[in-house]
Amino acid sequence: MSHSEIITATLDVMSGTPVFAGTRVPVQTLLDYLKAGESIDDFLEGFPTVKREQVIAFLEAAEAQIVNLVA
Repeated sequence: MSHSEIITATLDVMSGTPVFAGTRVPVQTLLDYLKAGESIDDFLEGFPTVKREQVIAFLEAAEAQIVNLVA
């Protein structure tokens, strides 16, 4: 899945806040759910426009970035 299929950030949508591509759901919302102890399924239930594949790809990309920081 390409970066543009996972998240986008344009001034036209949510004033440039990074959102899941094709939605108005901020990426930060997923992070807030996870920090609060909610599951990915809980998040997807609340935001059905976001695809599971987008969430997994986002988390994998974030993991890779963190690993690269310490490598």
